[in-house]
Amino acid sequence: MRKADTLRFGPIEVEDEKVIHFPEGIPAFEQEHEFVIIPYDEESPYVFLQSLKTPDLAFLMTMPFIFFPDYEFELDDENQQKLGLERQEDMLLYVLLTIPQGRVQDMTANLVAPLVINVANQQGRQLVLEHSPYQTKHRLFPTDKAKED
Repeated sequence: MRKADTLRFGPIEVEDEKVIHFPEGIPAFEQEHEFVIIPYDEESPYVFLQSLKTPDLAFLMTMPFIFFPDYEFELDDENQQKLGLERQEDMLLYVLLTIPQGRVQDMTANLVAPLVINVANQQGRQLVLEHSPYQTKHRLFPTDKAKED
C-alpha cells in the first residue's frame, strides 16, 4: 500500500497493483511516471488520473466510446510492444477532457492523444495520433446550433 497526498482528494492510500506506470511520462509532464485512476463517482463516466508525485496534478478523463461511439484508431506494433500488450481485452482507453472556463456544457475531449493502459501490467502511454481525422477539442455536448444542423 502506498500513501500519496493529493490536492483534490486529500491523503489517499493506493494498492501497489493499482499504480499505473507511464515510463516516458505524459507529453508536457515527462517527469510524472506514476498515477492512479480515481472515479469521479460510482455512476459517472468521468475519472481522474491522479499523479502520485505531484499533489495538484490530476487529469479529468473519460472512455471515448461513451461520447464518440465511432472513435477508432490503429495501435501500431511499436506501441503494443512498449505497453507489453498481448491481448486487446487488456487495453483500456481514455481521453483527456478540458472544461473551458469551468463551463461543463463546453467540455471537450482530446481525441488526437488518447491514453492507452495495459491492465495486465499497469503500463500506460499517451499516444499522439499522426494524420488523424480527430481534433484536440471535440465537444462532448453539442450546442443547440449543432443540433439544428
